[in-house]
Order: sequence, then C-alpha cells, then structure tokens
Amino acid sequence: MLTDGDVTLRPLRLRDAPSWADARRRNVAWLREWEATPPGGRAFVPVSASTFVTMTRRLRAEARRGRALPFAILVRGEFAGQINVGGVVRGSLQSAHLGYWIDERYAGRGVMPTAVALATDHCFDRVGLHRVEVNIRPENAASRRVVEKLGFREEGLRRQFLHIAGGWRDHLSYVLLRGDVPEGLLARWHERQLPRDTPLDVPDRKPRRG
Repeated sequence: MLTDGDVTLRPLRLRDAPSWADARRRNVAWLREWEATPPGGRAFVPVSASTFVTMTRRLRAEARRGRALPFAILVRGEFAGQINVGGVVRGSLQSAHLGYWIDERYAGRGVMPTAVALATDHCFDRVGLHRVEVNIRPENAASRRVVEKLGFREEGLRRQFLHIAGGWRDHLSYVLLRGDVPEGLLARWHERQLPRDTPLDVPDRKPRRG
C-alpha cells in the first residue's frame, strides 16, 4: 500500500467490484471518450461488477507473472479510480507504461498527479525500472496536464496507437526516466504543487508504505 496524505494506492481486490461499478456508472459520460474498445466495437464504458471481476482476475494473473501492477486509488478510504502499471519489460529495457482513470468528482484536486507520482516512484524504487511511459490522446487535455505537472517529457506522436471510443486514435507519448527524478517524483510534485491543486486537507506530506 502506498499513501501520501489522503491519497492511497493499494492492489485491486475482487471486493472492490461494487464500488468500481458504482463509480463507473456515475462517470459514463466523463469516461466514454477515453475508454479503450475492441477493434470494430462501439464506444461504451463497462460498468458491471462481473466485468470488473473478469478484468481484475486477468490483471492479477499478469501481476503474478511480473508484467503488471493494478492499483485502486482511494481518497480518505473511498474508491476514487484506478491506475494500472502494465507492459512491464525487464532485461535491457526495464520499462512499463501507466494508464489511469478517476471519478470526476475528484478531478482537478491533485489526486491523480499524486497517484501517478506514487506509482512511478514505486516502479523506480521497488520494482527497479528505468523508464515509465504514459500515452495520451492529444485531445485529452486533463490527462495531459497530469503528466505535464509532474515533468514527464513529451517524446512524440504515435499514430493510431490504440483503439479508443470506437476508433483507432493517435496518442502522444510522455516519458520519465529514473535519472530524471533522483529526489523522487512525489518530492518533485510536492515542490511544484500549488494551493489551488490541493483543497484536500493533507497534514502528513511524508509518503507511507505498508
């Protein structure tokens, strides 16, 4: 478990299904434009608990193979979204990519940058990776702001990179290297954070792991 103030990351659990489904139902309109879809499939947002169980079992199987780290995002103990570390490659690459979504009611409050910083530091410090990548549609200004606030560097455009919202979509690739943040990404985020980004009461700025 990774914690900074009111924001916590912990592994996804099967018993998160009701909270996950409830959050997804509330946020269908918020998520539809950015949701991954199978080629040829229509744009839709999965919201059922059974879909969550299937997804979580698959992600946990990938985690056991060392290829993924699926996290729930909690704010003051309440389910607020999801962040997945996927595509973990060892050997001479030592890289992974991040994907995430958040309940709209927590957007713009510094929760997602904190979650991404916690996950990225975990990848660098505990998992021992060299490179973390986030791929974002150019139109997704909110998601781009998350990584830009944290100092991820834009490396270029990936044409028709993923099937999103019913079609093949271009993505911008943002990358952070372990050597870019010797002090840790969470520490950098704390230094850059502005009062308007942190309306939550966060008395303890020291990250905790358990």
